[in-house]
Order: sequence, then C-alpha cells, then structure tokens
Amino acid sequence: MTETKQSLQQMCVEFDVTPRTLRYYEYIELLTPEREGRKRLYGARERARLTLILRGRRFGFSLEEIRQWLELYDIEDNQTTQFREWIELSTRQIDELESRKVELEGAIDELKRLREVAESALDK
Repeated sequence: MTETKQSLQQMCVEFDVTPRTLRYYEYIELLTPEREGRKRLYGARERARLTLILRGRRFGFSLEEIRQWLELYDIEDNQTTQFREWIELSTRQIDELESRKVELEGAIDELKRLREVAESALDK
C-alpha cells in the first residue's frame, strides 16, 4: 500500500497554516518532509506531528516544549515514559493557564468598570 503524500500547499489548506509556518517548523526541525528537488512532500508522520504541534501551540506550549514532547515519540518505545512526561508538561501548563485566566478576569473586570465610568459621564 502506498502512502499518500501531500504538498506544502495541500498541508497549508488542510491545517489552515501559512507556507512560512511550515517552512519555519522544518527549519527548526519539528517537521522533516521528504524532498523531491525543491518540492516538499508530507506523509502521515508529518501530518501527525503537525497536528500535535498545532495542538501544543493552542494550549500555549513553547516550541521548545513541543520539541521535547515530540522527541519522546521518536526515541522512546515506552508509552509509560511518554504519559509521565505529558502529565508533567500538561500540569505545569494548566497551572500557567489558570494563572493567566485569573489575570485576564481581573483585567476584564477593571475594563468594564472604566467603561461604566465613561458611560456614566456621557449620561450626565
């Protein structure tokens, strides 16, 4: 069975990313597409890695943290190690996001109060 390969443009459409993003992820060695001359071809492994990269970015992980997590899949055959590392990384990130959430809620509350002051001034 032959694996279906996708071009850079097809990957951009599928994952809603720019060509620059994919080239950057290749430059920092998060992705390693096959090359046919200048043409990049992405297989199932690269699509799976990009899915994990984008998920990690959405959760607020740094690219270096994502790299470390992806390296576990390349090096370790032991899922236990992968799960332990993921639990540690995700716990730290949840704590960070919870902290930012509190800060954002405070900023939103303050902004609403200031808006109400301005609205009151206009009503006078």
